[in-house]
Amino acid sequence: MNVPDQEYGRMERYEAAEAFVRRCYEELGRESEIDDRLTELWTSIGRRDHYVHTSAELERGAKMAWRNSNRCIGRHFWDRLHVLDRRDVDTAAAVFDALLDHVEFATNGGNVRPTISVFPPAVRGEPQVRIWNHQLIRYAGYRTDDGVVGDPDSTALTDYCRDRGWSGAGTEFDVLPLVIQVGDDEPELFEIPDELVLEVPLVHPEYDWFEALALQWYAVPIVSDMRLEIGRIRYPAAPFNGWYMGTEIGSRDLGDTDRYDVLPRIADRLGLTTTTDRSLWKDRALTVLNRAVLHSFERHGVRIVDHHTAAKQFARFERDEEAAGRTVTGDRSWLLPPNASSTTHIFHDTYDDDVRTPNFFYRDEPAPLR
Repeated sequence: MNVPDQEYGRMERYEAAEAFVRRCYEELGRESEIDDRLTELWTSIGRRDHYVHTSAELERGAKMAWRNSNRCIGRHFWDRLHVLDRRDVDTAAAVFDALLDHVEFATNGGNVRPTISVFPPAVRGEPQVRIWNHQLIRYAGYRTDDGVVGDPDSTALTDYCRDRGWSGAGTEFDVLPLVIQVGDDEPELFEIPDELVLEVPLVHPEYDWFEALALQWYAVPIVSDMRLEIGRIRYPAAPFNGWYMGTEIGSRDLGDTDRYDVLPRIADRLGLTTTTDRSLWKDRALTVLNRAVLHSFERHGVRIVDHHTAAKQFARFERDEEAAGRTVTGDRSWLLPPNASSTTHIFHDTYDDDVRTPNFFYRDEPAPLR
């Protein structure tokens, strides 16, 4: 449930802050500093109803949030997250510049780095930074009389941007502008320079005809529609990324019927019968599509993981957490890969779906996008 920060009482806020600080400092091996830090928190919350994370607390808290993310199969790498502290940024133009830095740093020429940029927290009486986009890089979806051109998941934001004067090329793969709002100011639109957006054209290692489908996808999934919460402090703008698992693109972004829905096109090229599901044409087309995604990303030197390797990495994460004396929570419906689920250990295990903090939570949609 999304409860405004100011609705929490001071004692509740302090108790959450205390729990985080104790856990954070114990993990960092700084137990001797806990009592002094708790005294600072008590004083700050008592005087201002708020406290400020140190740089070390912010960095560890963001990493812990990834570690606690029940839906993420890639948590084995939680401690490698690069945390970019942008809490001093307070204008839309400055936020945009910081986001460009994030895109460039995270992309890293294809050797994708897990990265989070943390903008100012939600504090009563101070303007909040809000990023309207679901991901920093996302393709537009144009409504036409013949259906949606591009990504159907982006139609609301595309409509808004066009109403504000943005005009894309009208192709299936036009990158949307960033929509950034500070406080109650009118949201501002900023276009990401083409040279910063690394995209991968999709080809298949065996089927030459695949290239004629003219499919592509962007290299880095930078999620920007979630807020970060650490010790009851909420950061409404905290875009973050890992690297792609192949099925996220092949099975979901391109394969889902309510997204790009390309499986019938692939099945047609393969000469498969699509009039009955018993032919397993969807399964066969999905395999071709997902192989093309993995092959193409590897061919262009862009980091990506297949779902079998990702499941094995998650198993290592589980072992590491057990060794550290922590239990792993998880949302099994999200952890299971959409392809070959029963071949992974996750299919045969159960997980506690309790939500721990620090963590990431979905924000409410801006009114024009609902």
